[in-house]
Amino acid sequence: MAGSGTAHLRDPEQALLRAEHIVVEFPVGSTGLKVNAVSDVSIDILPGETLGLVGESGSGKSTTGRALMQMPHPKSGSVTLAGRELTGLSNNEIRELRPQMQMIFQDPISSLNPRRRVGDIVGEPLRIWKRGSREEQQALVNATLEAVGIDPEAARSRRPHEFSGGQCQRICVARALVLDPKLIICDEPVSALDVSVQAQILNLLQDMKERYGLTMLFIAHDLAVVKNVSDRVAVMYLGKLCEVGAPDDIYARPAHPYTRALIDAIPSAEADTETHEGTRLEGEIPSPVAPPSGCRFRTRCPSAQELCAQVEPVMREVATDQYVACHFPLHGD
Repeated sequence: MAGSGTAHLRDPEQALLRAEHIVVEFPVGSTGLKVNAVSDVSIDILPGETLGLVGESGSGKSTTGRALMQMPHPKSGSVTLAGRELTGLSNNEIRELRPQMQMIFQDPISSLNPRRRVGDIVGEPLRIWKRGSREEQQALVNATLEAVGIDPEAARSRRPHEFSGGQCQRICVARALVLDPKLIICDEPVSALDVSVQAQILNLLQDMKERYGLTMLFIAHDLAVVKNVSDRVAVMYLGKLCEVGAPDDIYARPAHPYTRALIDAIPSAEADTETHEGTRLEGEIPSPVAPPSGCRFRTRCPSAQELCAQVEPVMREVATDQYVACHFPLHGD
């Protein structure tokens, strides 16, 4: 069930990125109400690691990713990148750190300027930050495009509408890599693509991670996709973390009813799929304007009891490096 806590965080000296107690709220017009998009979320990512952040639409995954980028600044909490606190920095100071943090967006076509040519799109960060001479910038753009599987000679003079969705996402990856960042936040980078193209982009991200030594936050709503690309997984529901652990452990033996439901919802090609009785979620995700008291998942949880409405669960360890925020986990003490 969805809760708070920092028991799952590791040694702060080892983490490249560490966020503690992040809160993000948005006003609802002039009503005085507010959307509780992210409520007391804490995560950390070690250098070279990929953290998968998974959950339903509306759970606050993308908002968490943007809060880490300080766009917008979280209402409260702290975000530390390579030992430097970000939340207290000015906009100009944050801008100076932008080359170290890059983002790949969900829709590859709309995230590219349709009026610009591909060579200009990928090379613009180099010009803004005055990295090298014009010839050196062009050589780096060519090398980066080639690294992501795009022919630079054929692509540089063309515009985004002349490419497929998968090719546009490769161009977005090149744009994110060209400044040699420390951290890349991938905001559902394959959800708008065909299944066959999704596999190509996922393989590309894995190759780029090894080639450039990247650290990544991979946001998705598909637990099967997250399992294949992540070193650690965090499950999110209605602005709160539910479960954190290694993907193989969570996939084989989830401790949280919501994680169990997400796994049971993954389509299967097994012959006995029709007879499989998995956990099914009833009802819709509650409004983040007025989230349930206590555990936010209790209104849809088959294991909910009176305690769940009264006390918010706190993240705790139920197995080696597997943490859950639940009063009645599926396994463990």
